[in-house]
Amino acid sequence: MDSADIEHRFAFHAASRQEKRDEHTSARQSCRQLADQLNGLLPEGREKAVVMTKLEEVMFWANAAIARSTED
Repeated sequence: MDSADIEHRFAFHAASRQEKRDEHTSARQSCRQLADQLNGLLPEGREKAVVMTKLEEVMFWANAAIARSTED
């Protein structure tokens, strides 16, 4: 890993275009919909809590992928 890669990973990546802001919104909404579905389907417990945590991670990484994309 070089210095440029580290800089890119830890830099702030503002959504500079409306299209990119819309992509962030879409990713968040998709994760939210799945969270709502699973919340109604799964019994309370540790496993459900882990599912929700992992879904938050999915949302984070999806938004990171959008933000870090060099396509502008």
